[in-house]
Amino acid sequence: MKSFKRTLSIISIVALTTFFNACGTSSESVNNKDLDQATREEIASIVAEEPLLTGELENKTIKWLGNWDINPDSTGKNVPIELAVFQERYGGEIESKIVAWSQRFDSLANAINGDEGIDFFSASDFDAFPKGVVKSMFVPVDDYIDYDSELWTDVKDINDALMWNGSHYIICNQVTGDNDVIIYNKDTIEEFNLEDPYELYLNGEWTWDKMEEMLLEYVDESEEQYGLDGWSFEAGISKTTGVAYVGLEDGKLVNNLRNSDLERVQLYMQDMYDKGLFLNKEDFGWSEQPQFIGEGKELFYPGGLYNLYTTSDQWKATFGENVFFVPLPKDPNADEYYIPAGLDGYLMVRGGHNPEGVAKFVECKRATLMNDKTIELANEQLFTEYDWTQEMYDMKFELDRLASENPVFDFYTGVSTDLTNILDSGQSGIRVSTGGEVTWAQAVEANYDAVDILIQEVNDAIIE
Repeated sequence: MKSFKRTLSIISIVALTTFFNACGTSSESVNNKDLDQATREEIASIVAEEPLLTGELENKTIKWLGNWDINPDSTGKNVPIELAVFQERYGGEIESKIVAWSQRFDSLANAINGDEGIDFFSASDFDAFPKGVVKSMFVPVDDYIDYDSELWTDVKDINDALMWNGSHYIICNQVTGDNDVIIYNKDTIEEFNLEDPYELYLNGEWTWDKMEEMLLEYVDESEEQYGLDGWSFEAGISKTTGVAYVGLEDGKLVNNLRNSDLERVQLYMQDMYDKGLFLNKEDFGWSEQPQFIGEGKELFYPGGLYNLYTTSDQWKATFGENVFFVPLPKDPNADEYYIPAGLDGYLMVRGGHNPEGVAKFVECKRATLMNDKTIELANEQLFTEYDWTQEMYDMKFELDRLASENPVFDFYTGVSTDLTNILDSGQSGIRVSTGGEVTWAQAVEANYDAVDILIQEVNDAIIE
């Protein structure tokens, strides 16, 4: 098999250690796994010679609130290398407050009001920015992060592009491409004599048309052969046009709902829905069925790679021994290969007690991404703990490359709850083409002005 050549030296697998777990409800960190002594000693040796990490920390504890833990947790992950660097260089530690996904913002608001000293929060889920800024939940980071320094050179442009009201709020460590991928089972592909999406991608042939062609050949509900599953693929496939529903340009949100490319992708998904190529979740209690991939009863499961950022016994139980993944298929009309871009990043919380500590932690992360030795250690974690193959790692790297070259960020979940409810609707929003009772044109006509007003309210908000 062909391997991808690495052309971006700082994009590594380190971001895998900070994935989100949407089901996390534990109130405490599960600190039951640590690096072996030899690795600890190697990291200590590396940081002792790292010129980019300077100064010391008086307050060595930073407080994190989220629905997943940066520390070791039930997924079986070890201490992330960047956290180990933070520990060895500054004696730092992360105190985590883990809450349910749906409780994150209420818990954060209560923590701010109660002066609990929560220091940082995830920016990676795209539902905190900019609404958390205009609600005064987050503060600018410019007093603590120097984006002109050597540590931040490679991501300065993306951080500058994410500014709000003239200030940096998001700390983007790197752009990632693992939020939306196509997960499939190679055994199923072979059994039905289909073309492997991986080989199609390598040959520049993995497109919307090819995916639809494969689904048409495979799907037969009478034989329990189902097509495209998952809850979030509509927004993901839409981004392959290169156009976000709600974009960010020059520090202002932009309503793109009337863009012709969005209409075109909606018509594409409507056509596949009409042909029965999507799993009808109504037949399964309105639940997705990712385990069908492992059972050979489903062709494609679009979802985040966090599904595979677990010990191999966990991901193999769902997806099978011979699982693989590829980017979402290319829009055949697009000028570039666009995929949904994610970001590995944080926001500093208003009222945090240790912003200096957060700054040192993210500097450790950036240094880890720029140091060949720590990159190698992070990669080793992926192979030994998650039992990934070299091909899986190579594809993860390729996803990050695609996303960083042509990033497509969508902010529709980060404006307000009202706007999210409008656009997430299966009856009148971005999912109408895969089961709604109205057309995309009708949905845009009904919602455009309301979306515009909600966006303008945020654009015009005065930051205190």
